[in-house]
Amino acid sequence: MLDKTQTRTNRYDSAREALADKIRLVQDFPAEGVLFEDLTPVLADADAFHIVVDELSDACQAMGADLIGGLDARGFLLGSAVAYNLGLGILAIRKKGKLPPPVHTQEYALEYGSAALEIPADGQDLAGKRVVLVDDVLATGGTLLAARDLIQASGGTVVGYVVVLEVESLGGRDRLSGAPLVVINA
Repeated sequence: MLDKTQTRTNRYDSAREALADKIRLVQDFPAEGVLFEDLTPVLADADAFHIVVDELSDACQAMGADLIGGLDARGFLLGSAVAYNLGLGILAIRKKGKLPPPVHTQEYALEYGSAALEIPADGQDLAGKRVVLVDDVLATGGTLLAARDLIQASGGTVVGYVVVLEVESLGGRDRLSGAPLVVINA
């Protein structure tokens, strides 16, 4: 670990450069016709991960976050690192069936199916919290909208959406309103 007097050097000048170098493209996954952009190599490379998290953190801080909402599953990894970077808490927004009851549940459509998200219905005080939602990819916008609805049902306010990648052809951006969207790889 670096001590407080050391600075970290990074071989990348921007997250866009790191993503271009490290993303693995997988055709026809998870369904035929889908080009999956696998962030696993980005997350496994210290320099790439660091600069992506720094740029996500800058966006969340600019939106005035006092809590980060990380969406299951890669949003957990990214959101946790962002929350740590900013000295904030992380709300893990889980896929259906992963939390003990009682829970708030919100169903939503994906580009290749449907799913549901959940957060605890008690023990999580979101009243008045300014939440920025962090995820890896914006596709149809269904996941982020479901997460927004869960936050609002619990008394919080979503003040922004921050993602690494966007699948523009699926129109998710057009479905998001009321809060700014930052796409790191835009």
